[in-house]
Amino acid sequence: MAQFVFESDLHSLLKLDTPIPNAPPARWQRKAKDGSTPGISPAISLSPMKPANRSYSSSKTPSRTPGKSGRKIQNTPTKAGGDRYIPNRSTMQMDIASFLLTKENDPVEESPTKKEQRKAWAVNLNGFDIEETKILRLSGKPQNASEGYQNNLKVLYSQKTPGSSRKKGRYIPSMPDRILDAPEIRNDYYLNLIDWSSENFLAVALDNSVYLWNHASGEIIQLMQIEHPDDYVSSVSWIKEGNYLAVGTSNAEVQLWDIQHQKRLRNMTSHSSRVGSLSWNSYILSSGARTGHIHHHDVRVAEHHVATLAGHTQEVCGLKWSLDGRYLASGGNDNLVNIWPCTQGNGGGFAPAQTFTQHEGAVKAVAWCPWQMNVLATGGGTSDRRIRIWNVCSGTCLSTVDAHSQVCSILWSTNYKEFISGHGFAQNHLVIWKYPTMTKVTELQGHTARVLNLTMSPDGVTVASAAADETLRLWRCFEMDPIKKKEKEKANSVRSSIIHQSIR
Repeated sequence: MAQFVFESDLHSLLKLDTPIPNAPPARWQRKAKDGSTPGISPAISLSPMKPANRSYSSSKTPSRTPGKSGRKIQNTPTKAGGDRYIPNRSTMQMDIASFLLTKENDPVEESPTKKEQRKAWAVNLNGFDIEETKILRLSGKPQNASEGYQNNLKVLYSQKTPGSSRKKGRYIPSMPDRILDAPEIRNDYYLNLIDWSSENFLAVALDNSVYLWNHASGEIIQLMQIEHPDDYVSSVSWIKEGNYLAVGTSNAEVQLWDIQHQKRLRNMTSHSSRVGSLSWNSYILSSGARTGHIHHHDVRVAEHHVATLAGHTQEVCGLKWSLDGRYLASGGNDNLVNIWPCTQGNGGGFAPAQTFTQHEGAVKAVAWCPWQMNVLATGGGTSDRRIRIWNVCSGTCLSTVDAHSQVCSILWSTNYKEFISGHGFAQNHLVIWKYPTMTKVTELQGHTARVLNLTMSPDGVTVASAAADETLRLWRCFEMDPIKKKEKEKANSVRSSIIHQSIR
């Protein structure tokens, strides 16, 4: 009998379709238990093999997942963020989008007044202009970047392709167009030894002689020579018309020469020391001397000395009249820049309208801007090395740049919004600057000693530089584009014709 009981137990253990006692419930049983409603008794055990636990339909695919309650109906979620493609439907302006899509077919044209009225209504009702609204957009304004934030990826999107239409800078030759010998030129920072006339003659003072070089033909003429061997020429300056040349000497004389006849017209003596700077204003010739005094000479009359300006305590080495003739700028070895009016004051004397004291070195480089008559550029010597731009009316310094070298001369370009500066120790080069940004355009190297003076050709294209290496170098650094040159000549011809018509 025990044998049959053992076989029955063994047979029951080997059966695979009976539940295993004391075993954990299956996954489908756990899901059915968790999803069951409170009304169903937990004592009811479900078996996947019983027909009562399955619902079959006419198709082969079951209508719902096993273990799911039959009363649960799946619907589209109504809460925000429930849609898998559109994160938030509530922020989408569907009515406005529909209106924007359909209003394009409306051919009605509104008057400007009605458009402004509709815009005001839209701003009041919606909070924004509906004409500028995008059909699909994110709700809310984007957050501003924090102060000082820089996007490192910006260069990836702003970088231009090689074939882009970026405006290229003009070509500036780095080598001089011509080099002339200037033997025995005096290496003196305070002298002004070259000047270019409107008749295209370049005057050069070499020790005790003055030479004229015709830029068109290349002819060289020796104009004059001082008889006394110890005396020398200290300054030269052309009148605006280009037919007379003023010459200052070390023996305190100011001579006036007629170029056409190559003869001296008069010799004016009023200074007591060498005349290192000269400047013309119509028939008035102003001369600056080592004593610090500036004399006005009326070259038409016998008593030529008509005024004396006393504003410097040391040598006047920079002197320049403005293009409109209203102001005279003077720079001296006392680090001062004085702006003198063309007329006398109430007391009958001349007093500077402005005095600039910011330079820390001798001021020889003074130049007036040709397109802004009240703007003046000045440059300081070795102990200063700065270029400053002034408004002489208000007395303010507009900008300053450190040239890192002694500033000997400054010239403004008439063809570009630029100016060029000549330098001594320690660079001995020329620098072209962009105005008003004061950025460096290019450097012109070549001189082996300090640049003493600069002067410009009458067409504004070529700059001549005289240096202590006894050379004159001609730089074609302001050559105009042919198209712009024709436009400028046409504009000048139209302006001259208008002037002639007004005279008639």
